[in-house]
Amino acid sequence: METQLKDLHPTQGQRQPKPELSERSESIHYEGSTKDDRSLLKPESSSSSTSSSILISNESLEELEKKFAAFVRHDAYGPMGRGELSLEEKVLLAIAWVILVPIRVVFAISLLLLYYVICRICTLFSAPNREDDEQEDYAHMGGWRRAVIVQCGKFLSRIMLFAFGFYWIKERFRIPDNDDKSSAALNEVKDVCEEPERPGAIISNHVSYIDILYHMSSFFPSFVAKRSVAKLPLVGLISKCLGCVYVQRESKSSDFKGVSGVVTERVKEAHQDKSAPIMMLFPEGTTTNGDFLLPFKTGAFLAKAPVLPVILRYPFQRFSPAWDSISGVRHVIFLLSQFVNHLEVIRLPIYYPSQQEKDDPKLYAYNLRRLMASEGNLIYSDIGLPEKRIYLAALNGNNSLPSVLHQKDD
Repeated sequence: METQLKDLHPTQGQRQPKPELSERSESIHYEGSTKDDRSLLKPESSSSSTSSSILISNESLEELEKKFAAFVRHDAYGPMGRGELSLEEKVLLAIAWVILVPIRVVFAISLLLLYYVICRICTLFSAPNREDDEQEDYAHMGGWRRAVIVQCGKFLSRIMLFAFGFYWIKERFRIPDNDDKSSAALNEVKDVCEEPERPGAIISNHVSYIDILYHMSSFFPSFVAKRSVAKLPLVGLISKCLGCVYVQRESKSSDFKGVSGVVTERVKEAHQDKSAPIMMLFPEGTTTNGDFLLPFKTGAFLAKAPVLPVILRYPFQRFSPAWDSISGVRHVIFLLSQFVNHLEVIRLPIYYPSQQEKDDPKLYAYNLRRLMASEGNLIYSDIGLPEKRIYLAALNGNNSLPSVLHQKDD
């Protein structure tokens, strides 16, 4: 990647520019977090030379926020959740940490253990489906075992959202009009009396790890995850029951081709077979602050199958549930400290690609992104994961960025 801080476009916050087609490689990513062991209640002092190299001036911060607007946090906790808090906020946090957070943590762990036991029982004496040495799942298992895994997974995911403070989820279903132009092929090849085709994948903007819980509670789809997830205690078995496609992020071209092929085959299978698990894909490749929509990678559209677009928004007043520019531990603690969290969902009609879109995955991705940005009132941004790495490195005081600047968006 040749992009440098001074070369980035300064107008990422505008709503009108035409989205650019990305030329980067088309794969789906699982976004990690930045290590952060700092105090949660107060920012670090700049008395020492080490801390002063980490802190950045207000002028530099404003310039960074203009260039990397899609990743900037705008809540009461400041950049990376390290901002100075008011006395009222500190009191609320103290109360939450003593009462609310422990209850939610215990409840969430109990739900995770319960579902793990259910998955373990349902997969006893059953061999996982294997596509190669790296891909295995229990999502292709049929009968009562699969039914129990799916229904319990949906129910417990919704209970987990409740435990995290998402007591009500506002869902809006957009019904297509007769003259709806959001899916050109629907008017070309679909008869009014014909049963609608099943989408091969769910396409969603990516804001937080909470996205996964919502989609599990609604669709129980298969995700793309880091290969290390399959080896994690508890979560590893659950991910196999979901039918996750595992990717080694550090791997280059050979791995990309393998994962892209597996995802394409899974999307085609879900489109053609109603019993197959549907794929859940985040074509942006990383999370945003929820106000922007990044360029779509085309890997999600190589199967030429219809997709179901879903738009997620997280309205907030104090802490933003967006998992951007903040460490994982800090984010979880602040999220659990909020008494109420909000989630709004817009489900669009199934998008049937035209023949032209089937022949050109970039056009397919471009048109769907334009539709989702319009329906969700999202702002176009032409930056992506490499720019996020630069932004996070700059916030952490790494001004040279020698390795970040040359990392590819794999």
